[in-house]
Amino acid sequence: MELAHSLLLNEEAYNQLGEVQKAEFIFEWLRYLEKLLLATSRNDVREKQKTLVEQLLSLLNNSPGPPTRKLLAKNLAILYSIGDTFSVYEAIDKCNDLIRSKDDSPSYLPTKLAAVVCLGSLYKKLGRILGNTFTDTVGNILKAVKSAESQGRYEIMLSLQNILNGLGAAAAPCHRDVYKAARSCLTDRSMAVRCAAAKCLLELQNEAIFMWSTDLDSVATLCFKSFEGSNYDVRISVSKLLGTILAKAITSKHPGTAASRQSIRRVSLEEVLELLGTGFLRGSSGFLRASGDMLKGTSSVSRDVRVGVTQAYVVFVSTLGGAWLEKNFAAFLSHILSLVSQSHPKATQTQIDAICCRRCVSFILRTTIGGLLGEKAQLAVVKDICQAIWKLKKVMDVAASQHMLVCALQELGNLIHNLGTTAAPLLQDSSTGLLDSILSVTLHPSISVRLAAAWCLHCIAVALPSYLTPLLDRCLERLTGHKSSPEAVTGFSFAVAALLGAVKHCPLGIPHGKGKIIMTLAEDLLCSAAQNSRLSAQRTQAGWLLIAALMTLGPAVVSHHLARVLLLWKCVFPASPKDLETEKSRGDSFTWQVTLEGRAGALCAIKSFVSHCGDLLTEEVIQRLLPPLPCAVDLLTQLSSILKMYGSPLKTPSVVYRQRLYELLILLPPETYEGNLCAILKELAADLTAPDIQVSASTFLLPPLCHQDDLLILSPLLQETDHRFIEEQLLLGNGVACGSLEYDPYLIYEKDVEGDSVPKPLPPALSVISSAAKLFGVVCAHVGETQRLPILEQLLDSIKHTKGARQQVVQLHVVSSVSSFLKYVALSKGCLGPEELKRFALTLVTGALESTNPLLRCAAAEAWARLAQVLDDGAFTAGLAQVSFDKLKSARDVVTRTGHSLALGSLHRYLGGISSSQHLNSCIGILYTLAQDSTSPDVQTWALHSLSLIIDSAGPLYYVHVEPTLSLIIMLLLNVPPTHAEVHQSLGRCLNALITTLGPELQGNSTSISTLRASCLLGCAVMQDNPDCLVQAQAISCLQQLHMFAPRHVNLSSLVSCLCEILLDNSVLVNLYSPYLLLRRAVLACLRQLVQREAAEVSEHAVMLAKDSREELTPDANIREVGLEGALLILLDKETDERLCHDIKETLNYMLTSMAVEKLSLWLKLCKDVLAASADCTAITCVDTMQEEEGDKGDDASVLTTRHDEKSHPFTNPRWATRVFAAECVCRIINQCENATSAHFDIALAQEMKKKDSRNDFLVLHLADLIRMAFMAATDHSDQLRLSGLEMLLVVIRRFATVPEPEFPGHVILEQYQANVGAALRPAFTSETPPDVTAKACQVCSAWIASGVVSDLNDLRRVHQLLVSSLTKIQAGKEALSHLYNESASTMEILAVLKAWAEVYIIAVQRHKNHRQPLKTTSCLEDSIRNGSCSSDGLLDLVYADLGTLSRLWLAALQDFALLTLPSEFASQLPAEGGAFYTAETSENAKLQYYNSWALILHATALWLTSTGFVVADPDEGASDLSRPVTPTSMCQGSSSGATIKSPEDVYTDRFHLILGISVEFLCSLRSDATMESITACLHALQALLDVPWPRSKIGSDQDLGIELLNVLHRVILTRESPSIQLASLEVVRQIICAAQEHVKEKRRSAEVDDGAAEKETLPEFGEGKDTGGLVPGKSLVFATLELCVCILVRQLPELNPKLTGSPGVKARKPQMLSEDGSRLVSAALVILSELPAVCSPEGSISILPTILYLTVGVLRETAVKLPGGQLSSTVAASLQALKGILSSPMARAEKSHTAWTDLLRSALTTVLDCWDPEHFSLVDETHQELDEVSLLTAITVFILSTSPEVTTIPCLQKRCIDKFKATLEIKDPMVQIKTYQLLHSIFQYPNPAVSYPYIYSLASCIMEKLQEIDKRKPENTAELQIFQEGIKVLETLVTVAEEHHRSQLVTCLLPILISFLLDENALGSATSIMRNLHDFALQNLMQIGPQYSSVFKSLVASSPALKARLEAAIKGNQESVKVKIPTSKYTKSPGKNSSIQLKTSFL
Repeated sequence: MELAHSLLLNEEAYNQLGEVQKAEFIFEWLRYLEKLLLATSRNDVREKQKTLVEQLLSLLNNSPGPPTRKLLAKNLAILYSIGDTFSVYEAIDKCNDLIRSKDDSPSYLPTKLAAVVCLGSLYKKLGRILGNTFTDTVGNILKAVKSAESQGRYEIMLSLQNILNGLGAAAAPCHRDVYKAARSCLTDRSMAVRCAAAKCLLELQNEAIFMWSTDLDSVATLCFKSFEGSNYDVRISVSKLLGTILAKAITSKHPGTAASRQSIRRVSLEEVLELLGTGFLRGSSGFLRASGDMLKGTSSVSRDVRVGVTQAYVVFVSTLGGAWLEKNFAAFLSHILSLVSQSHPKATQTQIDAICCRRCVSFILRTTIGGLLGEKAQLAVVKDICQAIWKLKKVMDVAASQHMLVCALQELGNLIHNLGTTAAPLLQDSSTGLLDSILSVTLHPSISVRLAAAWCLHCIAVALPSYLTPLLDRCLERLTGHKSSPEAVTGFSFAVAALLGAVKHCPLGIPHGKGKIIMTLAEDLLCSAAQNSRLSAQRTQAGWLLIAALMTLGPAVVSHHLARVLLLWKCVFPASPKDLETEKSRGDSFTWQVTLEGRAGALCAIKSFVSHCGDLLTEEVIQRLLPPLPCAVDLLTQLSSILKMYGSPLKTPSVVYRQRLYELLILLPPETYEGNLCAILKELAADLTAPDIQVSASTFLLPPLCHQDDLLILSPLLQETDHRFIEEQLLLGNGVACGSLEYDPYLIYEKDVEGDSVPKPLPPALSVISSAAKLFGVVCAHVGETQRLPILEQLLDSIKHTKGARQQVVQLHVVSSVSSFLKYVALSKGCLGPEELKRFALTLVTGALESTNPLLRCAAAEAWARLAQVLDDGAFTAGLAQVSFDKLKSARDVVTRTGHSLALGSLHRYLGGISSSQHLNSCIGILYTLAQDSTSPDVQTWALHSLSLIIDSAGPLYYVHVEPTLSLIIMLLLNVPPTHAEVHQSLGRCLNALITTLGPELQGNSTSISTLRASCLLGCAVMQDNPDCLVQAQAISCLQQLHMFAPRHVNLSSLVSCLCEILLDNSVLVNLYSPYLLLRRAVLACLRQLVQREAAEVSEHAVMLAKDSREELTPDANIREVGLEGALLILLDKETDERLCHDIKETLNYMLTSMAVEKLSLWLKLCKDVLAASADCTAITCVDTMQEEEGDKGDDASVLTTRHDEKSHPFTNPRWATRVFAAECVCRIINQCENATSAHFDIALAQEMKKKDSRNDFLVLHLADLIRMAFMAATDHSDQLRLSGLEMLLVVIRRFATVPEPEFPGHVILEQYQANVGAALRPAFTSETPPDVTAKACQVCSAWIASGVVSDLNDLRRVHQLLVSSLTKIQAGKEALSHLYNESASTMEILAVLKAWAEVYIIAVQRHKNHRQPLKTTSCLEDSIRNGSCSSDGLLDLVYADLGTLSRLWLAALQDFALLTLPSEFASQLPAEGGAFYTAETSENAKLQYYNSWALILHATALWLTSTGFVVADPDEGASDLSRPVTPTSMCQGSSSGATIKSPEDVYTDRFHLILGISVEFLCSLRSDATMESITACLHALQALLDVPWPRSKIGSDQDLGIELLNVLHRVILTRESPSIQLASLEVVRQIICAAQEHVKEKRRSAEVDDGAAEKETLPEFGEGKDTGGLVPGKSLVFATLELCVCILVRQLPELNPKLTGSPGVKARKPQMLSEDGSRLVSAALVILSELPAVCSPEGSISILPTILYLTVGVLRETAVKLPGGQLSSTVAASLQALKGILSSPMARAEKSHTAWTDLLRSALTTVLDCWDPEHFSLVDETHQELDEVSLLTAITVFILSTSPEVTTIPCLQKRCIDKFKATLEIKDPMVQIKTYQLLHSIFQYPNPAVSYPYIYSLASCIMEKLQEIDKRKPENTAELQIFQEGIKVLETLVTVAEEHHRSQLVTCLLPILISFLLDENALGSATSIMRNLHDFALQNLMQIGPQYSSVFKSLVASSPALKARLEAAIKGNQESVKVKIPTSKYTKSPGKNSSIQLKTSFL
């Protein structure tokens, strides 16, 4: 293929190839040439032009295939447009000669066609340059039309279209001739020619004025004719032509010159509409030529004409546009509705016709109003439709208005359904009277109108949930009031049923009590039915309809009424067969009608119950359901005899009864009606072969039985299209009615299968057959194998015994039922039965495989394969395949060949690659042959489809065949005429399957793979150029596959540009130019895949395309401005198909995830435009809300309202769903930015980076926009948008609350938006706001208050006031809230309010705490002003006012929650009427609400109880009221019966246990979905609880409770990795241990007081371990705590676990630093460990001490890392602190434990000393250097100072300790020396001489020497200076400690050293700061010591004159600079002092 890439054709390479490759080579060369010519310079092209032209023209004679000739023509045209044009005439002449040629042989045809295509292309490109030749050319072409066959006519029409396009107005002389030719082609027998002619005429009408003026009528008639017998594509093309011409006729401005020549009349709208109306009502027979039939009024318009005209209406309006429709809507509406009025009896003479016409009218209204108008215009339309309904209602003649009303009501419903809550103002507007008009129509005499009105109410309720309950009430009231009017009974029962069906779409539901009212009413209707024969049928129907609809409310409601329903069900059928017999003999025709109606209704109600309340189907209920079933089946068998007795009035009721029974049986498990299987089967067989069925129902029976993929080859109508709604009627054939609600009113409460339109049940006669066929499969599979035979035999016979059309119908029914049987058996892995059965099934299916009905062949092929699947026998399968082979070899007729080729494919689909490869080979061979049978496109299509199935299922086995298959596909793609689109579609499926088979291998580089890949790409290119949309869709999905497997080899830019072009061509008027829904879906599926990988590239390519492309490509969504993202958003707004919208959203989400941060401005602008486009409605509300704030803040409002003057943004009035999506996008963008850089949330950094590079963009710079968007969304009319807006506001507050405002230090950036936040929240608290919006707003309020953005109380009050108002509202409890929604909705609102208050209270308390603490320590004034007392206590004061109420409500909510979380076995103990805030019936729904909010409420309640210290009764409860539980609705059952008054102690105990119980229950079984927030809140609540003495005493005194809590916390620590949760848990553990300590202390104290006089020995032991010291696991608090602490410590330091380290001893390793979180956890655990001995008895403490010491010393050893500056790591500090706590424990001195403790402490000290010794180190040097000496020395010092002397004074230990100090003094590191001095300082001061003296003796002289050294070597830095200062301090201490007679000696040593550091006045001036400080220090000390020991001082000075002189000089010098020096000296000395003080306070 590479050889084809040259400017001239490489003829050498070309001639060496075979035939097929030659075609590929040429195509590849032409593809390349097209790109190359555009990129080559003009001169280069001119050089080679002559040769190139010759080469191209010579190709004409090579009989090029369709794609090749198209490319060839294109290249010729490009070549001439770039190069010289003089030789173009020769080319044109040559083409004309070829066309004139008389050779008619098929082989010459391609050459002629190529010539035609070339002419078209040349004229299109070169246009008027060729002006003078065109008359000959056109004449020549038109002449050729007459003799051409269909392909020729097709190409000629397209060529003429191109010629007209290129020449424009210059072609006027030929217009008439072209028009004549195209006219005849428009009614051609080939559909493709009709489409081409329509395109040609569409081009012609641009210039040919006569088409839309003088000849308008004849054009219209011609189009109507063209619709006759048309297919989908023709209807699309011709309707586009007709619509466009009519639109042109109305809008055109005639050019002046033309007007003067021919007087052209303007056409009015009325005339155009009348013209279309004529086509709709009379079809193509025109106005005058009314035939006899027409006059007799028998013929009816064929459906395809009507559907075509319907589409023309839509095109007509869409072309004129939305604005036009808005202006002329009233006229348009009245015309459209008149199409189904009685003034045209033709359209509605039969019910079938009427329904079809109604469909068409609905479609016109739906697509124009729904697709073209924005929300504002739609609201106006609703009013117009309403007025139309009022007018129609007044028409007395029922028949005249009924169909118009149905259409109007359905459209009204659809409109409001789509508008959602934005339609609220309309319903409130009394002048429209919308609801009244609908309710009044509910009484209309026509049943279809009543149903349409009910459906309309259903739509209103779904759109506006707040109207659901009021509407239900009104309908129930009318139903009760008008029981005596038959219309009212049915009308209002329909309405109630429809409204009940809406409940499942409204999450807020309806009040629970409504169920009871409806049930009672239904019973009443059923019971009173017999009283009045005029009403009995209606009342019976209404009663059962209400019950059936009630079932959709689900188990929660139905369970309360189940018993009554089952009783009614039992009573409706006779008790025994005997009763049934007596019944038969009694009644008359009317009573039987009522009875059957009633029983059918009952069956429907039970069916509804089974499908909606599956949870209630317990064994017991099923047993109660069953008894009436046998009787129902008995009645079924008797129906035929009853029919004979009473005649035809019973016909419909009996069919309905059958259908209902079958539907119910399909739902029930077959075991339930085992006894009746045979009877049912016989009835089914009779139904399926009944003699009176005339209608062929293949199109609704078979599709479910065929495989989805196979339907693609049948008819585009079976696929999803934009016109499915109307095209369906063509599928069903003329005799069959479309579905409509009046055929089965019971569907009114069911959800429609296809989207949200009206349910469309088929007539009972048809639906009974589909139910029967489905049920047959189930029943036949469950009867015994012996019973199957006769039934199948009977079915086969019935086919044989019928003839003609009847036979086809019966065959169809039988095949579909047997097919469903085989499918059922295959899926349930059953077996078929005896040999005979197999034979019967085979005969049946084989017959059907050769049926003329293609659908039947399809279903038969599926059954054929299922049969093989069920038998699962290789030989049988091979036999089946052989049968097909033989048939295919011998048969020549299309039917057999198509049927059997599909059968082969199906076999492969269900049985893999049919075991042997030789089968595969023969299969493929036969299919290859069939695929090349060009005489029959059908055979090709089916064979290729079958081949694609085989490729799919054969998998790797197919590799051998890939190459030949691929070349076959390419050959066919290059040669099959474009008119056979279905063959191309099948080829596309084959190519797709091949690409999948090759898979990732396509990435390979070997020659063979490259060739395959090139062929695949070539195939895709051919399909992309195909005019058929479905083929293009195939091409796109093939490219998508290729891109997945070999992304490098797919040219992304051309793929993206192709996708964008398709998308954008369709974006203008979605319903119009989008040729096929499936193409749009393919485009988006592909885009979605591309952006997952390469979003940025895709986006760039799209913008590049927009820049290159011509203007007219992008009329609406201008990618240049809004990017691909914007174009997709616009598309999302216009598109109505759900799957497509889902794909668009996914695509946008992927793009957002990967690009939002880089393209921040673009994304935010898009979202803002979408949201702002809707703001014109809300602008008015903004201003009002803003004006209430202070005047200066009103500016924001003006910003929000001025936006609408500039009409720049591309989004015109987007729908609410699009706006909601935009709001969600904003939240996603914020999340994406959070994962990017921190600058997005730091304004100073962002501004700085923006300055550096203006392209940088950060979220924080757009904060104003974010707030504005959130405000616009939160104040919209649409509730969903309000929720999204509030969510956005919440996200913004949470993310930006802490961002400081650099210009005003101490303030945050959000503070300036207070007014906006307040204004956005206020509307959510009005009385009519739905509870879910209020609940969300409460969350935002609390987040805003808690965020701390606003510090000024007055500003906070605004938002606080909103919360106060909602608190007042909910105080009345569950009774007072709105009755519009379900009770669970008010529970949700109440809990949201309580949760919001809880959050505010928690924050207030925290701030209050934080505010109290820092003021003690910090002197940071700025802070205290910033969080000034105004805010911290102020917030608490704000809450305090309502705290009394709140605490009561909080406790009530917690009590509710506690009850709801009880296991189901305690259900009987729950209060009957529910809790404080929920009702018993809605408890299931309420649980969820409680789960979402209990945690914060718990925390708040605990804080409140803590603040009262458990000692104050509730502020508003007197002592007498204490018996009343703390709930608004007295909840404890005992309270009402005058229970005993509870003491305050009991009340507190209850509250304490409530909080503790809820916490433990939650923490001990953490669900996987438990949020971190809940766990943290729960732990904080426990902390708060244990902060106060009273609860601590409770826990302390109840050991089991403590242990339980510890075990629960242990589990939390094990299952939750989060450090914050683990720390919180440890804090609770510490508090529990403190509580236990207090308890033990208290007991000891009281025991001592009681036994004060007694002997000490007899005191009982308190604390754990009693007097034995044993701790029992599970019973011991201390043991549980140890487990928990070990768990934490070993998690962080695994080395502490001897099992892990493998050695029992302490083995030193390299110490390690822990993370900050780890350090915190370890420190917290150590604190707890050190507290444990105090909880034990002396013996108990002995048993735990080794463990505690081991762990503490272990942590010290493992984490003693050297840190700069001699600091100690936090874990070391904690372990030293813990050691100190343990060592100084009173147990060490208690007489019972003293000796044991002493031994253990000595061992611990030895361990610490051992850490040091080199022999313990594996890697001596490294590890030794890592270990921190200071930490270990400090530990030794702690031992020395904190234990009793006998621990450390034993000589061996004492010696080792002293050695350590000596060794450390020798270490050079100054920090170590300083710390050593400090530690010795503290040891020397120790009061007990036995401890301190040995150290003084050993170390004093050493220190002296060190200091004298310093005298010689002057200190050079502050560290050395500090060493000296510390040394002097140690010596001074020695002086004070020494005995009197030694002191003078010590002073004489000390003074010289001090004096040696003094400087005289000269030296002082030049001295360094260090020396100067030393001088000051020495002088100061001398001044102190001198007076104390004056005698020694004097004698020393006297004895040494040098010293005296030095001292005097220094004092003199000092006096001069004394003023300056003293402060500095003090200052410099302070750091040393401070550090020593800190060290002491930390742990010594």
